[in-house]
Amino acid sequence: MILLLVIMRVNISKAEESEISCLAEAIYFESRSEGLLSQLGVAIVVLNRAELENYPSNVCDVVHQAKEWKGNPIRNKCMFSYWCDGKSERIENHNAYEQSLFVAKLALNGVTIKAISDATHYHARYVKPGWSLSKRFKRLIRLDNHIFYVDTQAK
Repeated sequence: MILLLVIMRVNISKAEESEISCLAEAIYFESRSEGLLSQLGVAIVVLNRAELENYPSNVCDVVHQAKEWKGNPIRNKCMFSYWCDGKSERIENHNAYEQSLFVAKLALNGVTIKAISDATHYHARYVKPGWSLSKRFKRLIRLDNHIFYVDTQAK
């Protein structure tokens, strides 16, 4: 087993702090029980979406993108399922959250996985969302319990 230790000391602005926090939140709630690569994959998808015109232009808005009613997300109508699954977004496993923060910082500093560097979507292996059956989405790779795709029509 190889132990990788990276120490990052960076001056972070308030805007960057919120992006780190939102990205870590998504990693935590979408993949905290997964390995480092799968967690990094979640981060890559969020960051890729923030760069595309079809999605909001910042990490927090990408993570919280949802169909809303009276200012609240509609259950099961969010881009990331945890945001509108009806459960509280309470962080209870602080070790897992610390790892999520670490992975968020790695991703924001340009660490990527070549096989999914263009990924725009993913889902857990035990579900089959309708969009994943479309020829528009090219399956890239499975990492732990997540399957990653690229939207071939994304702009």
